[in-house]
Amino acid sequence: MTEIRASWPGPHTWLLPACSTTPDWLTGRFDTLAVRVTAHPLAAALCRVYGGAIVSTSANRAARPPARTALQVRLALGGQVDTVLAGRCVGADRPSTIRDGRTGRLLRA
Repeated sequence: MTEIRASWPGPHTWLLPACSTTPDWLTGRFDTLAVRVTAHPLAAALCRVYGGAIVSTSANRAARPPARTALQVRLALGGQVDTVLAGRCVGADRPSTIRDGRTGRLLRA
């Protein structure tokens, strides 16, 4: 757990064991939940104002390049998105790393 906490906030996603009460729409077919604590100032501020975590996904279709602007998100995903928090990408030129929180194994660099 120390390694996980030391990696946050930042572009590090950890797959953590999901509780039995975690809804399927968050876990899909897996028994884990992908968790990241963002360092992005707007997203972090949104969490603080809300007072809790937010659920989001990458702004791209599988195997497609990530959308890097609000306009690209709207063009790619159209009406399937409830809200786009428009803001600059702050230095993140790659997707976050993904590690298994149980083993530490790197799944995506």
